This record gives sequence, structure tokens and C-alpha cells, in this order.
Amino acid sequence: MEAYDILQAVESDTGARVIATVIHVEGHAYRKQGALMLLMADGSTVGSISPGCLEGDLAAYVPGVWESQKPQMVEYDMRPADDFGWGETIGCGGLIRILLEPIAGELLVNLLVVKDRLDHGEAVELIRTYTDGYLDIRYALRGSGIEEDGLSATSAVREPFRFVTSTQFMPKPRVIVFGANWDAVPLVQMAASSGFRVVVADWRESFCNADRFPGVETMVAFPETLVEKLALNERDYVVIMSHQFEKDTTFLRGILAYHLHYLGIMGSKERTLNMLEGLERPDWLHAPIGLSIGSEGAFENAISIVAELIAVKRGKYGAGAWSSPVAHGRVVGSFCSW
Repeated sequence: MEAYDILQAVESDTGARVIATVIHVEGHAYRKQGALMLLMADGSTVGSISPGCLEGDLAAYVPGVWESQKPQMVEYDMRPADDFGWGETIGCGGLIRILLEPIAGELLVNLLVVKDRLDHGEAVELIRTYTDGYLDIRYALRGSGIEEDGLSATSAVREPFRFVTSTQFMPKPRVIVFGANWDAVPLVQMAASSGFRVVVADWRESFCNADRFPGVETMVAFPETLVEKLALNERDYVVIMSHQFEKDTTFLRGILAYHLHYLGIMGSKERTLNMLEGLERPDWLHAPIGLSIGSEGAFENAISIVAELIAVKRGKYGAGAWSSPVAHGRVVGSFCSW
């Protein structure tokens, strides 16, 4: 998740200088309203708001915005058909308004609170109220455990003497991978790179450790106690792939008491039916796991599984798709068209 990466940089790097937020879009644009980018003092950036055609121009504003400690709105209008000044790589053709804000004072405090709330699994809305053009901005947060101030949650509201925008920050969806075998390594790497918060869980400490899975959380426990330690909720994605039938079954039967966002099981349909014996199959269970792309081997299987995770996250998953993907490296069944 790009926004979370930006908040991490704000929290850890004192060189963070200016945050750019797309606050208005008309026509076609590479990124939608709400897209964020962080511009650093050394010229580096985190995130993006265009295919690369605007970033260089925006960087020229950073010294002035930082030195003045005042926000600035920059407008790019690529709608005129005869305007070739942006070159062939603009990929847009619309009007974009970008708010540049120095990361200091009230804004910095609010961004750090947002980061903390996301780390606790809470969604937060950052509300900006403009009372003097774009030079005077008041900030407020709305979310679980945060006092509301009565402002509208609408993304953009115009009134005679004020303009209100809001940016929604959502916690990274959590993917729990049960089974720390070597074939989980590419899956964990891809899922983490695709904006998921990944937790690798296994009962074998020699398998489930930071050396094998750097940069993600690891949790060592037997299936019987693992479920309680994970504190599962309806936003979680779970992948079962330890390849040990008894352990997978014990873990599966423990997590079925929770309503998950996604549950995928590595293995054949028959194996999953045996694991479910006597239990009702929930509609959020995907087994065999992954999209049917003809995958073979751990790396291609990881692509298939992460593609399915993204499709579910984006709400693009077709009904009936559970019947056909990865079963220990081979494709089974058939996949419905989208």
C-alpha cells in the first residue's frame, strides 16, 4: 500500500519535506483523486501521481513550499488536444490539481497519528478545511477512537467560505500464510510487494524465522494455539499451505469459527473436502487456491495466488472461480471467464 509506505517514511525519515495530494481530477488521469506522493529533501520520492511526467516539475516547488511553510496548489491541464508540451508519455489528457504541503506542525502530528491508527488496524480519514484559498488549512481526523468534529466525510465539499476535502487511509489488508516451507517464500515476497501486510505462521521455528522471511512478521505456534494468537477478523486473508494434512486440518477447523475476507487452501479439491468433512463450506473459501493460469512450480503458483488475492481485494473476482487453480503445482478443473 503506497499510502502506508509514505507514512512509514514520514515517521522514520526527518528528510521528508513535502507531501503531494491529488485533490481534484477532471477527465482522464493516471491516478485518481486522493493519490499521494512524498517528496524528500534529497530529491527522492515515495509513491507517484503520474507515469513520471509530473514528478520532475513538482520537485521544483519543494524548496519554496518548505521554506515558506505554506501549502501551495499546482494545476496541470492536459486537456487541450493541440498541447504537445507534455510530450508523448503523459498518458493523461485531463486536469489535475495537486496540493503541496510542508510536513511540519499540525500536519506532521496528524500523519503520525494516522500511521499509529493504521498499525492498530483502524481506518482513518484526514479532513482538510481550507479557509483562505489553499494557504490556510485546518486538519481533523475521523476514525475509530478519534474524536469527531462534525465535518462532512465527503471527499470534496464547497461552501461560500470554506472548501473541505478528505483523504481515507485504510490499514493494509493482512495475509496470514500458514506453512513456512520454501514454496511460501515467493508468495510472501509477492504479497508484501503488492500492498499486503504478511504474517507467516508455522509450528517450526527453524522454518518460520526472519532469515527465511525478511521484512514480514513471523509467528511460531502449533495450530491449536495459533488461531487465538492471530486475533482473526473479517478483513483477514488466510492461505493454508503447510502440506501436512493433519496440521492444515486442525488450523482450518479453528479458523472456520471466524468470518474471514478470504481463505485459500493449497491442494486438490478432494483434499479440501476431506479437511471439511462434516463442516459447511463458507463462501469465502477458495480451494484449490489461485487463478487458473497454467502455473507450475513455486514461483508461478505464487503469481497465481497473489493475482487471486488482488482480484478479491479489488472486488473483481468472478463467481464460481474457486473450482480451478493450483493444486501443488498443477492446474485442475476449469476456470470461469470474467
